[in-house]
Amino acid sequence: MSEKHKFLPPSIAELRAKRKPLVNVSDVQKTKLKTLDKLACAITDKVGSMGFFLIIFGWTVLWCGYNILASEVPGLHWTSFDPFPAFVAYLLISNVIQILLMPLIMVGQNVQSQHSDLRAQSDLDVNVKAEDEIEAILKHLEMQNAMLTALLDQQGIKQDAILEEMHKRAAAAT
Repeated sequence: MSEKHKFLPPSIAELRAKRKPLVNVSDVQKTKLKTLDKLACAITDKVGSMGFFLIIFGWTVLWCGYNILASEVPGLHWTSFDPFPAFVAYLLISNVIQILLMPLIMVGQNVQSQHSDLRAQSDLDVNVKAEDEIEAILKHLEMQNAMLTALLDQQGIKQDAILEEMHKRAAAAT
């Protein structure tokens, strides 16, 4: 770089050459996931929804309600498809399901957390790029200000006189 141009801010072409291309981290994350991770995310998304909760809750209420009414209300003449010990077995099975789902949900949450970390890193990259570009703009403005000041000095025009004239025009306009 010559002595004459060492104080010039970087050009747009130089800024673009330094810029890394932006990537969609969601697409990158999806391509990196293993099959079991995809399965864990899918199960986490479904199991962690209100729809799943309502289905399980409704099924439990219907199952238990029918069996309780069939065994306790003699006038209904309903046949209990699960006599008394089966209800306890149902609770045991539901607890086993919960025990198995808990680590699976945690695996899905860990995978989703990694995706969140990638999004945060992408946001940081965008912010750093924006900061670099703003700095270049400020350097350009500073250089233009210095050039205008030098031109005014060369023409023998006082900056105070120009500022005073600008204030008079602004006051007259209002």
